[in-house]
Amino acid sequence: MRNIVFIGMPGAGKSTIGVVIAKIFGYSFVDADIKIQEREGDILEHLIEKNGIEGFLAIENDVNLHIEGERMVISTGGSACYCEEAMRHYKEHDLVVYLQLDLPEIQQRVGSLAKRGVVIHKGNTLRDLYEERTPLYEKYADITVDLTGCQIHDSVKRTEKAIRACSKLYE
Repeated sequence: MRNIVFIGMPGAGKSTIGVVIAKIFGYSFVDADIKIQEREGDILEHLIEKNGIEGFLAIENDVNLHIEGERMVISTGGSACYCEEAMRHYKEHDLVVYLQLDLPEIQQRVGSLAKRGVVIHKGNTLRDLYEERTPLYEKYADITVDLTGCQIHDSVKRTEKAIRACSKLYE
């Protein structure tokens, strides 16, 4: 069985839903952002400040490329969609699931982008980020699960159903 890789905007529920999906499928759970922090010895916000956006993305790409194992649910950072090499690897070897929410719901959930360690260019808004990333998420996704308006229980059920229906997981 393949790994399940969650992609999507900050606040989409990649980690929250990922932990529950891992339990349901009997998989282990890996949070790529935590792996970055462990490897680099600092929080995302500081790593982005220290390394700049391009430097941080190089770190993120490398960490995602080197997550090894089977039967894992991997929650990527929202900016993993910029890491072409890692995303191609996931797309080739794993089931990539885009957890999709509409912009108003993302805005409601996210709060401060800086405190979340979000990769965003100065002067850009959350709307800019959403419009920039959405086509990338769609490009790499094997399946898209629209979670707009769902509470956590329904989000998990909808995500589980979509994953079980995807034959790529069982190839």
